[in-house]
Amino acid sequence: MTDPPGAEGHRVQIEYCTQCRWLPRAAWLAQELLTTFEAELAELSLKPGTGGVFVVRVDHEVVWDRREQGFPEPTAVKRAVRDRVAPGKSLGHSDR
Repeated sequence: MTDPPGAEGHRVQIEYCTQCRWLPRAAWLAQELLTTFEAELAELSLKPGTGGVFVVRVDHEVVWDRREQGFPEPTAVKRAVRDRVAPGKSLGHSDR
């Protein structure tokens, strides 16, 4: 069901709740991920949702769900994304 990433890179999606006004949090996390993985990502999208949703997906695979794991620290999401898009990449101080 999931498409393997092509030569153009991986796709990340952050789905956030509009009712909860979580766009600023989603946009900030998007900026963090784009800065860290600019060479590995082909696309990063923000998807408006409802019902308290805050989910991060890489190539259609859920890597963070607020309902199960709580709100993510950026370093935790960076590690989860890194493990899918660039397993050998060092995250510097975020790896400590």
